[in-house]
Amino acid sequence: MSIATLLGGIGLFLLGMSMMTDGLKVAAGPALKSILGTWTSSARRGLLAGVLITAIVQSSSATTVMVIGVVNAGLLNLNQSIWVVYGAHLGTTTTGWLVALVGVRISMTALGLPLVGVGMLLHLVAGERARLAGLGRALAGFGAFFMGIGALQDAFVGLAPSLTDLAPGESPLGLLGFVLAGVVLTLTTQSSSAAVAITLTAVAGGAVGLTPAAAIIIGANVGTTSTAI
Repeated sequence: MSIATLLGGIGLFLLGMSMMTDGLKVAAGPALKSILGTWTSSARRGLLAGVLITAIVQSSSATTVMVIGVVNAGLLNLNQSIWVVYGAHLGTTTTGWLVALVGVRISMTALGLPLVGVGMLLHLVAGERARLAGLGRALAGFGAFFMGIGALQDAFVGLAPSLTDLAPGESPLGLLGFVLAGVVLTLTTQSSSAAVAITLTAVAGGAVGLTPAAAIIIGANVGTTSTAI
């Protein structure tokens, strides 16, 4: 049952992330490209642009791919793009903070279900108003995101003893194994945010210790470069 709950939680989380990203892109309209075009005149502004865009779309990979396209079009130089990508990797931590500050303290299902309902109602009544429909989709995705975290919490509580027994330990070789696990997890889900959320809920459920979790996060941040590559 815990395995099924784990798979369902990951699926709900990824579905929520996808809906949030797609919905917020539509709701923001041309604002994201405008930010890239006008906010990158200095290193500080490029950094802030990267943080803001990634916080909105909840994907540093999406921001990085967007930046690569803008650089190829000749609208940004290499120096400007580096600061935007750096900001993107700061902005992607918002998912982790959200899970850490909210996701382990209250009932995720109780929080997520109303968001799904309100979001889909907004999406249905939006009609031809694409940006309003996008906002509704993003809200529903936000709800699915929370429900996925709730399912992961329940799964890791049940799986904690088994996972602890299977863990490779905290030796240098064992920690390297956790780093590789983080890489594989991110390559599989194509989202370092998903890997971070899964790891945080595993720590909260007692399935993984703090040091191995840190190794998994390092691997996740290495794995997230695959999209841009």
